[in-house]
Amino acid sequence: MNQKNSLGLDNCFKDLKNPIDLFEDWFNEAKNMEIKDPNAFSLATADNNGVPSVRILLLKNYKKGGFVFYTNLESKKSRELNNNPKASMCFYWKSLMRQIRITGKILKVSDQEADDYYNSRSYESKIGAWASKQSSILKNMDELYKSIEDYKNKFPDSSNVPRPKNWSGWNLNPYEIEFWLQGKNRIHQRLKYLKKDNENWERSILSP
Repeated sequence: MNQKNSLGLDNCFKDLKNPIDLFEDWFNEAKNMEIKDPNAFSLATADNNGVPSVRILLLKNYKKGGFVFYTNLESKKSRELNNNPKASMCFYWKSLMRQIRITGKILKVSDQEADDYYNSRSYESKIGAWASKQSSILKNMDELYKSIEDYKNKFPDSSNVPRPKNWSGWNLNPYEIEFWLQGKNRIHQRLKYLKKDNENWERSILSP
């Protein structure tokens, strides 16, 4: 029989006061188990009319203050986040039979943080950030390829490609995090953390 934590859940849920610590524990296990992109997650946003939109992104950093990803600030997701600065993330690791859902408020990262990450990217990725007008309509793919070549000519020095002003990062500062473990006969185990006004987290078990 599997060991249990103080709430009677599988011991993989542990007994941690801060869900970021539990996320780190599960994420480290996923990095050892998932074949590719354990940092992939679904990001859900909504427009002014409440119409949802979801896409797969890659987590680039996480800390006590949130979960960070990078994108074009003129993209559909960024426009929606500017108008409605709330979003949800969902990580799913089939190899571990685990899922994490995160909901929170969105803020842009600092220019310094964006610069540091941008400078760690490959030359081709930096050029792509300049060349792609993300979410805009293309006449054909040649239009994009020409833009890439134009920016390669503009920035031929791979060590000196500045960050576009319309490219940066978003930080999702969570107020609710749910951990899910697949169970037999669909009797799954769910643990929700909810942030209180005093910044402490309250734990609750949810019915599957």
